[in-house]
Amino acid sequence: MKGFIFLGVLVAPFYLSQTVQDSTNITSIPAVEFTKRTPVAKTIINVDKELADKNLGQDLPILLKNQMSVVSTSDAGNGIGYTGFRIRGTAGTSVNVMLNGVPYNDSESQGTFFVNVPDLTSSASQIVIQRGVGTSSNGVSAFGASVNVISRDPAETFSVRSDDSYGSFNTYKYSAEVNSGKFWKDRMSLMGRYTYINSDGYIDRAFSKLQSYNFSALFQEKNTELRFLAFGGKEKTYQAWNGVDKATWETNPRFNYSGAIYDANWENIVGFYDNETDNYRQNHYQLLWNQRFSDQWKLETTAHYTKGKGYYENYKQGAKFSKYNLPNILENGTEIKTSDFIRKKWLDNDFYGVISTLYGKLGNLDLNFGAVANQYYGRHFGNVTGVFLPQIDEHEYYRNNSVKNEVSGFAKAIYKLNQFEFFADLQLRNINYDTKIVQQGDGEGADLYRKWTFFNPKAGVNFNFENGKVFVSYANAHREPNRDDLFANPDVKPETLHDFEAGWEKQIGKVALTANAYYMYYKNQLVLNGQINNVGEFIRTNSGKSYRLGLELGILSKITDQLQVSANATFSENKNKDFYSETEDGLRSYGNTDISFSPNIITNANIQYSPAKDLNLGVTGQFVGKQFLDNTGNLENQLDSYFVPDFNVSYKLPFQKQDVTLRFLLNNFTNTKYVNNGFSGPYYFAQAGINFLFGVSLNLK
Repeated sequence: MKGFIFLGVLVAPFYLSQTVQDSTNITSIPAVEFTKRTPVAKTIINVDKELADKNLGQDLPILLKNQMSVVSTSDAGNGIGYTGFRIRGTAGTSVNVMLNGVPYNDSESQGTFFVNVPDLTSSASQIVIQRGVGTSSNGVSAFGASVNVISRDPAETFSVRSDDSYGSFNTYKYSAEVNSGKFWKDRMSLMGRYTYINSDGYIDRAFSKLQSYNFSALFQEKNTELRFLAFGGKEKTYQAWNGVDKATWETNPRFNYSGAIYDANWENIVGFYDNETDNYRQNHYQLLWNQRFSDQWKLETTAHYTKGKGYYENYKQGAKFSKYNLPNILENGTEIKTSDFIRKKWLDNDFYGVISTLYGKLGNLDLNFGAVANQYYGRHFGNVTGVFLPQIDEHEYYRNNSVKNEVSGFAKAIYKLNQFEFFADLQLRNINYDTKIVQQGDGEGADLYRKWTFFNPKAGVNFNFENGKVFVSYANAHREPNRDDLFANPDVKPETLHDFEAGWEKQIGKVALTANAYYMYYKNQLVLNGQINNVGEFIRTNSGKSYRLGLELGILSKITDQLQVSANATFSENKNKDFYSETEDGLRSYGNTDISFSPNIITNANIQYSPAKDLNLGVTGQFVGKQFLDNTGNLENQLDSYFVPDFNVSYKLPFQKQDVTLRFLLNNFTNTKYVNNGFSGPYYFAQAGINFLFGVSLNLK
């Protein structure tokens, strides 16, 4: 461990990326301003400046892939459809994602499904990433990292904008946006956007048909701001969550088993069901009220409601009638027990609540109080239709309902004493989860009730010096298991994390440097065990005691007005202590093993060059070290390291009355064959080789 940390100190300045941010371009938002002063590892991204040239249709996790300690992946292989990311090796279920401070993680699965909000980046102004536990965020407990996506306000002047792109795998994006500009005595402004994204996907038949919309209204008068946001999306994607075995990946990486129909002997594939799809619609409504009482006190209150409904569809060949609560059929004196069915599993859910945050200042003391009350109501049900038996039509064979309530709050304070800033953060969460079987079928659902109360304290200190600072902090976090964890093992235990962080930041002329060391000690961490369920979600298990020890380094250097280079690197050790797992022979100890999906090295490189006015060139590369698909240390389940470089160019045409910008993105221009996701077997989710996107942005003012 010491060896590669020392090596990291030497080589990090030569890996170029864009983690160190130019804070002068960040708009003053109370939540962001408070976060900037806290002693935690963080990145604040200015979306228009840093992501616009790559925002040509790919999902947010792919656009964030070169940020510090991030590894992103895509089921369809080309960054459109189902995508996800891991930060410091922690999976999406442990990354707390928020949209304007409102929790986005699904309340039951804890997953983040960005496919439900396509083109989210186009409506964002800033993205705040906190690595580690970070600070309390509206009552939700981060457990490894948090990401807050902040929507942008309507423009102050009238404008019409379109963003269109086309690229590999028949990928295209159409997007139109209208800003009203300020009216009604400069108190009101409106913005509306609609986007359609289509892609055939790199993986065979892994198409995506995505629609999204965003409407925002802003009212401003003296000390009052009211924002109403309505946004969401509708997606239809062909399933690509089964992966392929290693032998198939080596010969035909684009192969997709989803929807396969076999011959009578179940030996050969004779065709594919053309509607083996996932279908979901999600709508978000947020009303944000910001009230300034004085120069010292401000209140932010958000009422929110999210509606989601959809299903995934499968062709079930030779399924038993009894599995779907159907009686056997008697035909010509013969009892028929099996047939082919079209199965749909539905989720119909509502999530709503109120969040309130108070910001105050008393001399050298800055205060931040937050409270939240949320409720989730989910209905799970399934139905089947006979392929050869038309009399069986949309027969409902199971149903279960779930309610999850959370009431929580926090108090944060920063006290400035000369060059020191002392930070404290106390959070209390109370969660109730109740799920009931209404109709039993196919082993779906469970009858159980769980209640958790967690106290999460945090503390730290900054020492500020000329053009820099150092900090140390400690955070204690707890997190409840998700729905699948409880169904797999009703005795599953909640997770506990002790997070120790130490950081250093320094500006030396035109060079900005950062370094952050962390030690994350877990008890009963829920790690991915290398298996997936029937919808491609990873199954987790308590791993007893485990830890993540690492060093994160970043550098940004503006060499000339035309040339900028930057870098980040993460060197880490991620270990289970004496890992146990159930086998056919009983409980087996594997000793100290690597935590799944936790590479020991992640580095990024970026060069930005402007050879002429309004012409920008960029080269970005990422290296990810070896990682395991499970926690047993089995070398058969180890993914090889890989290096993937991308190239982008943008040019703003010299027109006077409108802005026209051309953009070109060439991903994986070395055509590297690589895998960054999979499950035990091994089975792989192949990622695309060389591919491109070309876009045109037109802005009429």
